[in-house]
Amino acid sequence: MTEQLHFSQLWPHCPELLAGLWVTIQLTVLATIGGLTIGIFGAAVRSGRPTWFSRIWGGYVELIRNTPFVVQLFFIVFGLPNLGLKMTAGEAALLAMVVNLGAYSTEIVRAGIQVTPKGQWEAGRVLGLTRTQTFIQVILPPALQRIYPALVSQCIIVMLGSSVVSQVSYEELTFAANLIQSRTFLSFEVYLVTTGIYLALSITMRQLLLAGQRRRGQFTFRTRLIELRPQLHQRRFNFFNLVFRLLGIDNPQQLIFFHFVANLYAQRF
Repeated sequence: MTEQLHFSQLWPHCPELLAGLWVTIQLTVLATIGGLTIGIFGAAVRSGRPTWFSRIWGGYVELIRNTPFVVQLFFIVFGLPNLGLKMTAGEAALLAMVVNLGAYSTEIVRAGIQVTPKGQWEAGRVLGLTRTQTFIQVILPPALQRIYPALVSQCIIVMLGSSVVSQVSYEELTFAANLIQSRTFLSFEVYLVTTGIYLALSITMRQLLLAGQRRRGQFTFRTRLIELRPQLHQRRFNFFNLVFRLLGIDNPQQLIFFHFVANLYAQRF
């Protein structure tokens, strides 16, 4: 006995699937922006000197990374209202996804910062930048480039994890698929189509994010340039030092002038 598939019966339900897909895309975009923002801030906190705030942030990271996402979602949806914090299913779903991605991206970005050569901090000081400016303009760009593929993968994982929010009756793609299945009883067809949509969405998202990195080809050159700055400045310093020695300049005032000229020349690069 052969079983026939009835994909044609799903055509009337395409608007529901597309509406659920659009909600999933919105959730993913907002959660990615919010989660990465929290992750970069948390990585800066965790990479600095140990403080009470960095320890609290470390506790948040460990709590989120070692508990299931569905438990976090249920705590926000059913637990926070007992504390007087009431929100809609969509707000709770978005908050849960942002908090989850924020914890994971904190550790990913922190790993990229930790492998950054110390010479880049020195390059920032030579250029007259503050510590915050050095972090934003010198340390963070190459760190993000190193861990960019890992961040892309984590964002896709969060997008796929958005299917869990259907458990709190938020009408995203999986919720729409469950609703259609309950009406048509076409389980195989419905979930096969849903699987294909998630697969296409994951591949498209990965390609778009990676294409955005490739289009910034000058970013790689700028990063390499920043990494070479300390070596270039040292070579220039040694060159000027040799010239002044050959000229017999060794009194304090002349040496002060020498340092001024060397720093001024370095800042022009």
